[in-house]
Amino acid sequence: MTAGALAPALYGKELQIMIDTKEVTAFFDRLAPVWDEKQERDEAIIKTILEHARIEPDTDVLDVACGTGVLIPDYLARGVRSVTGVDLSSEMAAIARNKFRADARVAILCADAEEENLLRKYDRIVIYDALPHFRDPERLIAHLSAFLKPQGFLTVAHDRSREQINLHHKGMPAALASDLMPAEALAETISQSLAIIDVIDTDRMYLVTGQKR
Repeated sequence: MTAGALAPALYGKELQIMIDTKEVTAFFDRLAPVWDEKQERDEAIIKTILEHARIEPDTDVLDVACGTGVLIPDYLARGVRSVTGVDLSSEMAAIARNKFRADARVAILCADAEEENLLRKYDRIVIYDALPHFRDPERLIAHLSAFLKPQGFLTVAHDRSREQINLHHKGMPAALASDLMPAEALAETISQSLAIIDVIDTDRMYLVTGQKR
């Protein structure tokens, strides 16, 4: 039996209902002032994520759970037309907004990406280092897919392995994070809305990319 076949039984909505959006928001509000100084980057992995997300010149990018905007300079360096960052945490969003206030290509929204009507469509959507904090990943993917342009790409990525991510979240209250599902299981979920293009699940990183049909 494949990991994908296990998805409905082991990684369904019943395991996500413990996530409390208000608790997640408060948690990241508290972390916002020190978030940037705690970041550790593996440039090779970030490059791989950006390449598999097809971050290219003249594209419009939606950065879901953008935090303080840690990937926004990477998008801009690749010549994108625009970046819209969205984050639940008002403190995270405020820092990101302040960082990029002089760049007309960047807009930051404080909103729940699982609920927000984004009012426009994007060439690329990236969910980076964030999926375990969402209440219902299946609903999130379906909702965001509606805001992809034809042939657009949606990427879920982590710069560490699934095992490392789950170990990192192990001590957190259930209201803050759930286990990250195997990439094959996530691919099965994403395939309900998008065509699967890339699946990576190694001891260094985790990534699934789907394309709008």
